[in-house]
Amino acid sequence: MRETARLETLSDGVFAIAATLLILDVRLPEDGSVAQGLLHLWPASAAYALAFLTIGIMWINHHTVFRQIDRIDRTFLVINIFFLMVIAFVPFPTSVLAAHLQHDSKAAAFAYGATMTLMAVMYNLLWFYAASGRRLIAADADERTVTGITRAFKPGVPIYAIAMLSALVSSWLAFGLFELIAIFYVVESSLFGRAEQRA
Repeated sequence: MRETARLETLSDGVFAIAATLLILDVRLPEDGSVAQGLLHLWPASAAYALAFLTIGIMWINHHTVFRQIDRIDRTFLVINIFFLMVIAFVPFPTSVLAAHLQHDSKAAAFAYGATMTLMAVMYNLLWFYAASGRRLIAADADERTVTGITRAFKPGVPIYAIAMLSALVSSWLAFGLFELIAIFYVVESSLFGRAEQRA
């Protein structure tokens, strides 16, 4: 049994619960017709899709990170716990954003952006702690893969911070940037996965 197995199992469970909780706020209003209700559901549906996609990409990246790691220490465990705490929190700002997006709530978009930025910070802390001096990296881990992950993670914090600050101008601008970031990481993760298979 791998040393990281229990930690990966816990992490997978938190990711799964957070992703599942997102859908609980997508429900038809009790008043009005079904058609009207479905029409008014689009902000909640859009916020759900954005957050689910983001959590999905985070889970894929988490899996990729743990493929490079073959041991853990107490500090890494603590960092991962704080990272999972942010993941578990994602449904709350998503719910707030979904409820107030139509009203161009800058505060709702900023809160969502702050959560995403904190998640990126924790992801960087998790990876760079493990990768610094190859502290927790497996001896047989490919150096190109390790440096590739490092390059992919570096822009996360600044681009999420920019999207968060754009909410002070417009929640719609911030929401659009959040969508673009999610799409960027979907494409980047797919390309990186192909490159990793060829390595």
